[in-house]
Amino acid sequence: MKNTDDIVKGLYDSLDSKKAEDIRVIKISDISDIADYFVIATANNINQMEALQDITEEYMTRSGINAKSMEGHSKERSNWILMDFGDIIVHLFDKEAREFYNLEHLWKGGRRLETEL
Repeated sequence: MKNTDDIVKGLYDSLDSKKAEDIRVIKISDISDIADYFVIATANNINQMEALQDITEEYMTRSGINAKSMEGHSKERSNWILMDFGDIIVHLFDKEAREFYNLEHLWKGGRRLETEL
């Protein structure tokens, strides 16, 4: 099984392959026990949101990790989908919800890793 860092890098690439916008990886393990990483990405429309959700589920399943829980779903036209994979929590947003919730600001104590991926 791949280590968490490698899984996050592959997830980043998977989201990028579906043209997710403004993908951010924040390492939160030093400031919180809830997970090691947040992966945050923006979808331009409901079809892209569905594609991002699908590619995330497919990639994580291939990596041997199943979702512990999921909130929101693209088929329900959610503007925020939260996918909890244990050490990795994925947040998929539409543009308005991402600006409103501004998770990057809330978790600014974490270390952003985009330049390291």
